[in-house]
This record gives sequence, structure tokens and C-alpha cells, in this order.
Amino acid sequence: MNRVVITGLGVFSGAGKSISEFWETISNGRCVIGPLKTIPTDELQIKIGVEIKDYVAKEHFPKKQLALLDRFSQLGLMAAREAISDSGLTFDGEDGDNTATIIGCGVGGQETADQAYYHIYKEGRRGVHPFTIPRMMLNAACSHITMENGITGPSYAIASACSSANHAIGQAFHMVRQGIVDRAVTGGTEACIAIGTMKGWEAIRVMTTDTCRPFSKNRSGMTLGEGAAIMTLETLEHAKARGAKIYAEIVGFGMTSDAMDITMPSSEGASKAMKFALKDAGLNSEDISYINAHGTGTAANDMTETKSIKIAMGNHAEKVAISASKSMFGHALGAAGAMELAVTTLAINNDVAPPTANYEEADPECDLDYVPNEARDMPIKAAISNSFAFGGLNAVLAVKKFAD
Repeated sequence: MNRVVITGLGVFSGAGKSISEFWETISNGRCVIGPLKTIPTDELQIKIGVEIKDYVAKEHFPKKQLALLDRFSQLGLMAAREAISDSGLTFDGEDGDNTATIIGCGVGGQETADQAYYHIYKEGRRGVHPFTIPRMMLNAACSHITMENGITGPSYAIASACSSANHAIGQAFHMVRQGIVDRAVTGGTEACIAIGTMKGWEAIRVMTTDTCRPFSKNRSGMTLGEGAAIMTLETLEHAKARGAKIYAEIVGFGMTSDAMDITMPSSEGASKAMKFALKDAGLNSEDISYINAHGTGTAANDMTETKSIKIAMGNHAEKVAISASKSMFGHALGAAGAMELAVTTLAINNDVAPPTANYEEADPECDLDYVPNEARDMPIKAAISNSFAFGGLNAVLAVKKFAD
């Protein structure tokens, strides 16, 4: 079994269009949730979210390539460019064959879908753009990352709603650990700020009109946010041989299914996923200093996650620093886990527990240490990052500070 290390990071989001910008936002507890500008909101009840500001696609992609790229693929490519450049990896010859590309995405090309349905149902057109399917399909971002970089190894997309990115990273971790490939490009991407998507989330009635306040007693729901985070994984042997810098080591991955309800979370399923991640990592609960929570800001999720942490961690739950990054950059659905693992990796790398922003009032049902509003300098040797999805699909990653 190979040791697996993270050697490159890339983020393209409303919280920062690079890793350095992203960490500055997160470590300062700055919430970037605000009024939506990229879509009309006249007929929306929810008019807030997190969008990437000052992004002009044609400045980053040639016209011919852009014609094939929905926004979610664009964001994934932008994050992948930074991660691959940061890692220093190349993919010539056998190096391309020995690299996997596994990308999580929850809803795919929503911008393209909206445009197609508008043309058909509103304008009465008889057809849609010939690139509609290649732009919409969930694997599009993954495929474009392989094509742009010449990565010829095993490549596919994973869709498990809000756990998509964690499932993708976990699968990539397993492949590298087992020696199926030497390296992997993995993460998640999502561009969910589209009228149809917003209308769908409004209908579930879990969205806030104010701001996202995970674990706070006066929380009123979640906020959508677009973004992408990509990372490169390598065997430790491969990374050391080429003198790569190492951010952290992925050591465990746990997965479960609640098998209970399509929308309501289960503390039993979530806690088992955390326990399985710890077991896979060879860690005890006492080894964990920090948890990046799924923390959506809904009444049911935050209460259930608090209970699940207590079950998984036992008495140590009260000593763990916990924070919800969605309080700052919203819920990026299929990309959320990747963005949150980037936060977790940078937290370990900098020995800083990021805060839960917008925290105002303690909830008796959420009574753990959520690092309210201000980051905390503290040693972080090991951490876990939680993703719990609609459909009861749970995925938890365990990460350690790298030590040779």
C-alpha cells in the first residue's frame, strides 16, 4: 500500500480565484455571500448566493474551445490549471497513462440546460445548439481536463450530489494507494447559479434569504455558491523522487449509505462514515484536532451532524475544533467537498483552524466548538472533512500533516 500525498492545489471560486486568495478569505473568516448578479432575480425568492466576480471566460479560453464549455467545465479547467502548475507534474508518454482523472459534479451543465429549455419553451425554437449534450454532460469537465493536459489514464466523473467531490477524491486516493496509478488529478466543480437550479432549491424550502449561519441557533438555511477545487495526488515515492513539495498526506476514506430517506440526514450513517475513515487511516478519534463540517446551515443537517460527531468521536468530540466553510463561500454542491478539503489541507499546512462565519447564538442542540467567527492558531496534526449528500450518501476524508 502506497502512502498518498497532496502535491498541488487549485481553486477557482467566489472566495478566491487562486489558492492564495482563497486562503486569505477563509483564514480571515470573510463571508462572500451577496446579491446575485449573473442571472435575473426578478422571479426568484432567493436572491443571494456566491458567484465568481470579474470573471470573463473569453479571456481564458479561445473561442473554439469556449463553444464546447459550459460554465462548470470552465471553472474546473481554471482550478486544474492552477493545481497542475502548482504540482509541477507533466503527462508525456507513460506519465499520462499512469495518471487518473476523477472529478466530482452534482448537477453538470445547468447554464446550458437553462439556455436550451428557454429556446424551446419560451422562444418556440425547433432545435437547440448542436453542442448542448457535450456541454451538459456530467463528465464534460473531467474530459476537458484530460484533453487540455494529455492525461491518458483512467478518467471518469462521479455524481453523488453533495458528496460527489469527496467520493471522487476518495476513489483517486484508493487508486494511487493501491498502485493502479502513480498520480491523480481529482476534485470537483459546479456552476449551480442558474434560474432552473435556483427554482428547484427554492422549492425544497431549505434556502435562506439572509445569510448562511451553520450551527448558530438562528440559522435559517443554506446558500448556493459556484466554484471548483482540484488537487494532484501522488505516491510518496513518486513525489520524493521528483522533489515535489507536499501539502499533506491523505490517509483514510470512509463511505456509507443511510438507506433511509432521500433528503433527511441520518446521524448513524454519517457517524459510521467518520468511523470508517478513521479506521482506514489507522487513527483514533483522539488523533483528530480539526473537523471541516458539512455544515450547510439548515436546521436538520447541523443538528444531525453535531450528533454524528459525538457518536464518532465519543468524549473527544468536545475537544475538537469544528468549522463550516459554507458559511463563507456557500454550498457548491458537487464541488463542496473538494473546496472543503482544500480548506482542510491549508488548515493543516498553516496550523490554523478556520472559523465558522456569521455565528451569532449558541444552539443547545449544537453544543460543540465551532470556532465562531475568528480563526484559531493551533497545531493540527490530523483532520477529517465531511460530506453528507441528499440520498443519504456519506463520504469522509482523513488527512494528516506530512511527516517523512
